[in-house]
Formats: sequence, structure tokens, C-alpha cells
Amino acid sequence: MHILTFDIEEWFHLFDNSFTDDVSQWGGYESRIYSNMDRLFLLLEKKSQSATFFCLGWIAEKYPNIIREITKRGYEIGSHTDIHQLVYKQTAHQFREDLIRSLRVIEDITGRKVKYFRAPGFSITEGNKWAFEVLFEQGIEIDCSVFPAAHAYGGFPSYKVPLPSIICYNGIIIKELPINYHTIFSKQIIYSGGGYFRLFPYPLIKYWSNKSDYIMTYFHPRDFDPDQPVIKELSLSRRFKSYVGLKSAEKKFENFLHDFDFIDIAKADSLIDWSKAPKVQL
Repeated sequence: MHILTFDIEEWFHLFDNSFTDDVSQWGGYESRIYSNMDRLFLLLEKKSQSATFFCLGWIAEKYPNIIREITKRGYEIGSHTDIHQLVYKQTAHQFREDLIRSLRVIEDITGRKVKYFRAPGFSITEGNKWAFEVLFEQGIEIDCSVFPAAHAYGGFPSYKVPLPSIICYNGIIIKELPINYHTIFSKQIIYSGGGYFRLFPYPLIKYWSNKSDYIMTYFHPRDFDPDQPVIKELSLSRRFKSYVGLKSAEKKFENFLHDFDFIDIAKADSLIDWSKAPKVQL
């Protein structure tokens, strides 16, 4: 089971930089979302490929035509929060209000209930498991926020189940489609999206993918945009992670779509026998 998803945000929605500190300034930066989305749509059209799009509420409010076009083309839409903040840096109240804003604006445009969610930076961790309660109370049925390994923004190493699973926490139950990984010498290697996909050579990505029965991808429009501005304020390590492999990513992605069959979350949900899925008690 290979699931294709995208996190829909602008090129400047990167962590560890001054741009994310002041939301009121975002509208003043160059917008590349339309051209980057056109690139994605063209890539998907070539294979009549389904996919799920996790969209920021900020994107939906500022560029509602992006959401309308995603819906018009028959793709699913989930929430990626409203203003792309790390969940573990918020209180439960702040996270709830942010989530509600994103759901309202997306649902007002599409006329459909949003059932899927992914946290920016996979930032639901051991320390903020309360986020699952907030998701449940707001009608989210499937979460895709768990990064079951170490990650720059926390991760959830103790989750230990890189497979479709059921989260049980404080009396609530929610379906989880976590990120997958490949283990080498006890180290978890993530390769199915973002900077990891851009960094590793494609033959290695293909080899690891052939070894996996389950793949959850997480691409961004900026991952295929080699001409985007460079944020000079980033640290050297963060700049490397953000810009490595941009020129070759589109071709690698085309190869990925050619070599493997992908489905969206709704199709995955219908194929999974959730009664037999691992239950993770948090």
C-alpha cells in the first residue's frame, strides 16, 4: 500500500527562520503557490494519479482558488493547520483554535467535512499527546502526524509501529497512517518525502520502496521548485536540508510514480482491515 500525499504551503513556510515568526508579513513575500501547484497538477495528470492534499488554512483563505482547483480535479483535502505552527509549541487551547480556523475556511470553500489531518513538522510527540483528543473532538477521523522515529522537530520514537494503526488515548480512538521508514543497523531511515526524498539517490529510494509493503509520502510544492528564493537567514544545516536536490526532485518524483502504484487516503482507508490493525495505547 503506497499512499500519495502533499502538504500545501508556500516556499517560505520553513521552520527555524524569521519568516514564520510574523504571520502578518507573509503576504508581502513572493508567492509561488500557483506555479508550483500547476507543476504538481501536471505531474499527476500524466498518470491520472489520485492523491490527498493537506492544506494550510492560511493558503485556503488567501488563495481559495487553489482549494477549488484541488476539489475540481477530484482530489481529497485534509488540514495542515491554519498557520503552520509546531503543535508542541502550542497549548491545547491554541492548537484547538488554530485547527478550527483551518477546518472552517477549507470546509466553507469545499462544502465538505474535513476528515484528515497532518501536523507541520510531524510535531505531535510524546509530550503533547493531548493533540489526538483535540483532533477527535473536531471530527478528524484519520491522522497522519506520527513520525515513528527521531526527527528534527521531535518525532515519536516510542510509537514503534510504522504501519496503519489505531491510536487509543484517554478513551478516544483515532486511525493513524504514520510515516514509514527503512531500518539499517538499528537506525530508522526516512525516504518517502521532503528533504529525505531529495537527498537520497533514486535507485536507493526505489530499493527501499521495493522492500516496504507500506509507504506514506509527504511532498510539498516547494520540493519541485529549483528557482525559489533562498532564505539566507537559515543555519547552514537547515539551508542544506531545505534546498538539497531541488533540481533533480521532479524527475525522481516522475520515476517514483512510474515505478510504484499510489492511492489516496480514502482508498487506503477502504482497503485496510482496521479490525486487524495494531492498536497503540498512548
